[in-house]
Amino acid sequence: MAGLKIFSLPVRIYFEDTDSGGVVYHSNYLKFMERARTEWLRSVGIDQHHLKCHDHIMFVVHRINIQYKLPARFNDDLIVKSELKDIGSSKIEFRQMIYRENEMLIDATVDIACIDSEKFKPVRIPSTVKEIMESL
Repeated sequence: MAGLKIFSLPVRIYFEDTDSGGVVYHSNYLKFMERARTEWLRSVGIDQHHLKCHDHIMFVVHRINIQYKLPARFNDDLIVKSELKDIGSSKIEFRQMIYRENEMLIDATVDIACIDSEKFKPVRIPSTVKEIMESL
């Protein structure tokens, strides 16, 4: 099973991602970061659909601290980097950065909570999932 503590996802900016000035709309960066975290989980063998259907858990955003440094524009090629920073009993902390070449556009800390998919209450991260993440 291949996986990394730091994962990179390429993203191209389309016209639909921008506002009338051709600049990426601020909430779209959150979508790019969500995709990168999802693909990171896939890359280490963690299937979120399986976790929801069989273990009745989901990973949800609990807190985001985001700094917008520079704007991305139509047709830019970006790299979204996701770095696993910490794993608690029911929380995962990521640092996510979005780059255009060597320029950092976005710097964010994202706290992800593990919750019961029916009660929407925090629960422990399954040991198998936690072991995969800790082994990276």
